[in-house]
Amino acid sequence: MDLTSPPLPLRDNGFEMVTPDPSGPEEENMQKLKEELKAWKERVVEAENLKADLLFSNACAEEECANAQEELMKLKGLQENDQKDSIIYRDTLEDQLHQLYRENAELKKDIEKLNKELEELSSVQAQSTQLQKKVAGMKLKFSHMEGMSDCADMDTHCVFDANVKIPFRLNQNQALLTFEDEEVAQRLIKKGKQTVNLDNNKVDVRVLPVPLDMGVKFELHVTVSGRKINVSNIPELPIPEDWMRDKLELNFYKTQKGGGGEIENVTYDNESRRAVITFLRPGASNSFWGSPKYPFSANGSCYTLFVSSHADLRLKNFQTYCGVSKKTILLKGIQEVEEDEESIQDMIEIHFQKPSNGGGEIENIKYVSKGAAYVCFEEECHLGTQSELLKFQVFAASEAWEL
Repeated sequence: MDLTSPPLPLRDNGFEMVTPDPSGPEEENMQKLKEELKAWKERVVEAENLKADLLFSNACAEEECANAQEELMKLKGLQENDQKDSIIYRDTLEDQLHQLYRENAELKKDIEKLNKELEELSSVQAQSTQLQKKVAGMKLKFSHMEGMSDCADMDTHCVFDANVKIPFRLNQNQALLTFEDEEVAQRLIKKGKQTVNLDNNKVDVRVLPVPLDMGVKFELHVTVSGRKINVSNIPELPIPEDWMRDKLELNFYKTQKGGGGEIENVTYDNESRRAVITFLRPGASNSFWGSPKYPFSANGSCYTLFVSSHADLRLKNFQTYCGVSKKTILLKGIQEVEEDEESIQDMIEIHFQKPSNGGGEIENIKYVSKGAAYVCFEEECHLGTQSELLKFQVFAASEAWEL
């Protein structure tokens, strides 16, 4: 730049520097320079303040960034811990689930086992119920009187036999045959089939054993007391029990002229309104056998008492058994023919009597062509011995409920 050339104007941030006009006054130029210097100083102060603000903001931002990074690290740590806890919890739940599966499988096995046991118990209970009904409704057969070494009380001892009949339903086109020889029946059952000539028609029949229900037999020993009687239908009176006992004792003591006599003891039950009178004299109870009704006076009224013998019952030789008739066979699959039922039964009997057909002497036979019949099996042996031989009697369907 040549010093002789005129100066160029300067521009910076909106300020224009102008060289002094040599022709203007010097003070005016100085004043302008001072103003420009002042303006520059103000601009510098503002710039310094702005710089300070920016540095402060930067420091704050760095602090917040550091805090945020620290918080982020904490969150990452918590997340990792949560993931670990979640994995542990998941594994625990899976183990528990597998354990529940195993327990469920074991419970299913236990349920199946219990169901089988329940079925067995139900079957046993059904048989027991059926047996109770049979025993409750059976008829006892008098066997014999039993002598006792001690006859001081003049008691009566007798024995009854009981043997449940086992009913079997014989359906249409079926037959039962009982042979004299057990080996004949077992040989035919083992063979399984027989070809029988019925009215010039050859018929194949199946030979089967006879399935029977459970039976029961026992002895009932009855001891009828010679000194005790049972009294029932005692009136309900508003008096204490000991008073009622005294009235009963006084009432039956009065019968000494007719056979009662002195009383040893009176047992009275207020709820059932029953009593047991024990006399001192042996044989005193025999006086009441023919008089089931007896007058009783109390509180100015006359009542009727029921008197019965006092008996002690004992069950002996009780046995349950599954009936097996080794001499009896069941024939199934007998086809209908034009002949009547009796003729077909005769043809079956003739066939199975022939040794050439594997048969033998027949003890009993029953064939049903229409409807059904009930065959009742009875044991042939005596009590206390085991028997495999059963004989049967035939009943009509309407009579089966009485067996």
